[in-house]
Amino acid sequence: MTDLTRDDLYAMDVADPLADLRDRFDLPGGVIYLDGNSLGAMPKAAKALASDVVSRQWGHDLIKSWNSNHWFTLPYRLGDKLARLLGADQGEIVCCDAVGINLYKALALAIKLNPDRRVILMEDDNFPTDVYMAQGLIDQLDGDYQLKLVPGPDLADAIDDKVAVVSITQVNYKTGLMQDMKAVCEKARAAGALTIWDLSHSAGAVPVDLNDAGADIAVGCTYKYLNGGPGSPGYVFVAVRHQNKAQQPLTGWWGHRAPFAFDRHYDAGPGIQQMSTGTQPITSMSLVEPGLDMFLDVDFDLVRDKSVKLCDLFIRLVEERCTGMGFYLNSPRDAQMRGSQVSFNHESGYAITKALISKGVIGDFRAPANMRFGFAPLYVRYSDIWNAVEILRDIMKNDTWRAPEFNKVDAVT
Repeated sequence: MTDLTRDDLYAMDVADPLADLRDRFDLPGGVIYLDGNSLGAMPKAAKALASDVVSRQWGHDLIKSWNSNHWFTLPYRLGDKLARLLGADQGEIVCCDAVGINLYKALALAIKLNPDRRVILMEDDNFPTDVYMAQGLIDQLDGDYQLKLVPGPDLADAIDDKVAVVSITQVNYKTGLMQDMKAVCEKARAAGALTIWDLSHSAGAVPVDLNDAGADIAVGCTYKYLNGGPGSPGYVFVAVRHQNKAQQPLTGWWGHRAPFAFDRHYDAGPGIQQMSTGTQPITSMSLVEPGLDMFLDVDFDLVRDKSVKLCDLFIRLVEERCTGMGFYLNSPRDAQMRGSQVSFNHESGYAITKALISKGVIGDFRAPANMRFGFAPLYVRYSDIWNAVEILRDIMKNDTWRAPEFNKVDAVT
């Protein structure tokens, strides 16, 4: 294997066709940001838009903005932009609510669409909210419903004629393991089961083509690789073939056919409108658009190509330059099975992560030993990988991570 040098990676930055996009983000100096899988960096356009939304649209135009600044239709405009990125048709996605709320609606809808089945199938290491929402829904249902949890790699083989819905995260939040969407959808369809995909760790990071894969329903967030801002709203996709065939349970006024008729009885709106619930957080939702617009201007094949190279380089350099230091790869080595993140386990992973952050290399930690590094190709440079690994190596060689301040557990890890 040919030795890599720092200059090799700087040369890759110079040749990078996506390099100019980094200038469209407001990134602090002295920071190598490898946590885009948890919170994306801020687009510069979002800062200007935030000022306009607060000062002019809210401050000056006030309630008129529901019409004059198109606040009321914003969830559907963003949904149609998401559809272009995620391989859906116009009118199949609405931007609204949080991922957990949307998953609750989606699970309930899927069960009504498949009323003779009683099993919800999920990965046993799925993100906790997804599991909690399924547990909470089952508590509210009449009948002998069951949540069946299996290891992620075994999920497709566990689909049988008892399963109503397979609820699966395309890219695992902890390991980065990526499921084959098309293969799982085909297996589910053959067994008579529906699929719900959580795209939180894949949208903006890996190619997604919902309709080509035959996905039934999907949910996701906008604050990770899509750079929508902390706590920005999620979204829900329902394939047109399923729309208005069953009713989701959170029947708020925004999902009503005529919200401003103020009818006493609920009448579900047409198409994807039915998945809306209540008044949306317009200030936060508005800031989703700049991130989406960047992706819609980019050849996504270039995004994925760079993502694979960044991750492969990081794995290679950690294993070459930090050998014998206790790191164990917790992500698939095969890029075709991996999203845009790399996880290494270490028995002192939490303290090491905090030490890295103190040196300007920002990743995060997931218990019990998982150090996560997310690679957002729009703003992470190849040279960042070299510099991050050099800092990691220095922290390990000098036992910097042993300092008491790095071993104190914070509220957010």
